[in-house]
Amino acid sequence: MTKKRLLYGFILFIILLVIAYFTFIPKIFDSNTNKIDGKPLPTITAEAQKLHDSLTIVDLHSDTLLWKRSLLDDADYGHMDLGRLQDGNVALQIFSSVTKTPSGQNYDSNSDESDNITLLAISQLQPIHTWNSLLNRSLYHAEKMDDVVAKTKDAMVTIKSSRSIDRMLNARSNGGKRIGAMLSIEGLQNLEGKRENLDKLYDAGFRMAGLAHFFDNEVAGSMHGTKKYGLTDFGKEIVIAMEEKGMIVDIAHASRAAVTDVLTMARRPVVSSHGGVQAKCNANRNLNDDEILAIAANGGLIGIGYWEGAVCDTSPASIAAAMKHIRDIAGIDYIALGSDYDGAITARFDTSGLVHITQALMEAGFTNAEIRAVMGGNAIRFLKAGIEPL
Repeated sequence: MTKKRLLYGFILFIILLVIAYFTFIPKIFDSNTNKIDGKPLPTITAEAQKLHDSLTIVDLHSDTLLWKRSLLDDADYGHMDLGRLQDGNVALQIFSSVTKTPSGQNYDSNSDESDNITLLAISQLQPIHTWNSLLNRSLYHAEKMDDVVAKTKDAMVTIKSSRSIDRMLNARSNGGKRIGAMLSIEGLQNLEGKRENLDKLYDAGFRMAGLAHFFDNEVAGSMHGTKKYGLTDFGKEIVIAMEEKGMIVDIAHASRAAVTDVLTMARRPVVSSHGGVQAKCNANRNLNDDEILAIAANGGLIGIGYWEGAVCDTSPASIAAAMKHIRDIAGIDYIALGSDYDGAITARFDTSGLVHITQALMEAGFTNAEIRAVMGGNAIRFLKAGIEPL
């Protein structure tokens, strides 16, 4: 009997250990990965708050769908949920699908041989069909987004066309806080080398896609890859197909050769959804002045991030300084927000604190009209044109 009791006790212990792992580990990893640094923030003035409350705010990049927590829950960790989007006065949020990241991820050189997301998918008890398929991971993220929108009772609406943007804006003009949600992709490795998978992603609601993430893939080289090549022949085919369908081409993370290739062949404006500028923060993933001017000449858009790798600090003033550089060399029309919230970054404030950017822009000498453009006006114009088919 003693041996049986010991055996049963051991089995019970293992069961409880497994339950605890799948219950607590995803939250612990999320909260330790998507952090607020806790450094001081300036007091918000009444003037800045009044202006902020009148803005139409658009953020071009968030990775919140990667994590187990729901946008419907008011979390005390991470960077974004429905309540914090409303508190930040966000009108349109673009949610990216992250499908694969390398072990030892860094800005300089990563191979495609390892994958952190497989373990994350298993630990979060995602559907088994997502464990070994990058395409299915993105389709699952789209299902998660559809489920959230369906449960919000019009607090959030799906953005798939310019008409849906207009409907969202009309609802907000009547005093509501309706938020548009649009899907993007962090690296087209999820095509799994097949052109027809682009159609599946489009049909699932994706309207923007980054060509590469932290490693080179079948479409394009990454700024952080081992070879950093340009667009492949398959990649050129995909860019043409994206433009025709009304899927915006995102060059964030792409190699310099790939950025050049895209801007050479692009028939439509492109976006660098989240990052910084080398003139203010000399990280290799940030845009140099030639690239900024080329994106502007293309009619494109540059989203500025809030983390140290993008702006060499997490302060609102550093974010504004990067934006000011783009304004001064290229013009106000090409600047947007690109937070990279919940993208394994540390920020100074979460989505509810976006007023700090508004105030920092005021302090940097931006006019109210320029602030309206940067905080969302430019992005609304760009997205309405970009997600319509040719």
